[in-house]
Amino acid sequence: MDFGIGIATSHDSWKLAQRAEELGFTHAWFYDTQMITADPFIAMGAAAMKTTKIRLGTGVLVPSNRIAAVTANSFATLNAMAPGRLDFGVGTGFSARRAMGLGGIKLAEMEEYIRVVYGLLNGETLETIIEGKRKKIRFLNPDAGLINIDDPVKLHVSAYGPKSQKLVGKLGAAWKTFISDVDGGLTALQGMRKDWAEAGRAQSDLYTTAWVCGCVLEPGEPADSPRAMAQAGPRAAVLLHRAADLDMEGWKNTTEVPPSTQKSIDGYIEMARTFEPADARYLMNHRGHFVFVKPEERKFVDAELIRRTTFTATEQELKQRIEALRDAGWSQFVMPITPGQEHAIEDWARIRKAFA
Repeated sequence: MDFGIGIATSHDSWKLAQRAEELGFTHAWFYDTQMITADPFIAMGAAAMKTTKIRLGTGVLVPSNRIAAVTANSFATLNAMAPGRLDFGVGTGFSARRAMGLGGIKLAEMEEYIRVVYGLLNGETLETIIEGKRKKIRFLNPDAGLINIDDPVKLHVSAYGPKSQKLVGKLGAAWKTFISDVDGGLTALQGMRKDWAEAGRAQSDLYTTAWVCGCVLEPGEPADSPRAMAQAGPRAAVLLHRAADLDMEGWKNTTEVPPSTQKSIDGYIEMARTFEPADARYLMNHRGHFVFVKPEERKFVDAELIRRTTFTATEQELKQRIEALRDAGWSQFVMPITPGQEHAIEDWARIRKAFA
């Protein structure tokens, strides 16, 4: 089983990627959320210069936020710096778009975007729509030594619903998704395997990545301790943000609300209705999103919410959970590291080592 880390992209993300490589992690995934974190391609470029083995990927890029030709060029440039160890993680958009008051893009738009990116990386001349006009494009000087389109860039599609999972099968892509517990992870994997088989693909070719946030607790440490709040709280708070998005914007969510957390959800929604400016409440709603727990929402992020939405438990229990995921067939386990809690990677490295 591979082990990766998620990085809230910053100017010095290379340090965490470098440490992850030293500790035996196989993948480093950089957030592509323009209004929340730093630019992933700049950070990946620095990481490429400071590492030699770990794979570097976008986790995940949103097609609407940069044109396909630019994305292809960025990967081709990075591929010259870190040949053959790049991953193109892509999705229809959650954090990056909702932080700008937008819902996800259509699956057809993402599929077309992927077609153009990989057509260019494959050295093809292709047609695409640019500024409303259909134009032929290709890399004009791939043999000049400025970029690398010879080594492959692996495609990973973020998919939660049945339609997006069918697209994973159609494209023969690797699959990534967030899970909150073992049972949910097993159910999700079963569904993806079904869609993969229906696409006529061999199960042995399916590569799956589970993103699971959390905190490795000391014996007797509560799930809402200051340390757990800093490391797992931001993921738990995402459930609050999703609920407020549904209330304010009507954006449907793929994550179910556990009944035991409804009181926290309702309290947060009531508060979110007072956010200013009134015509852009999403700005305050997504402040700190997946990075830190903002002071205003702290009272709603309790131990129950953290337990229900993250892998926050003792080291022994976490090993048991990951063992269950591995035995079920998950290919990669990713643990996002929150800013200011970079030392948490040492805790997860002990767990990774148990599966070496």
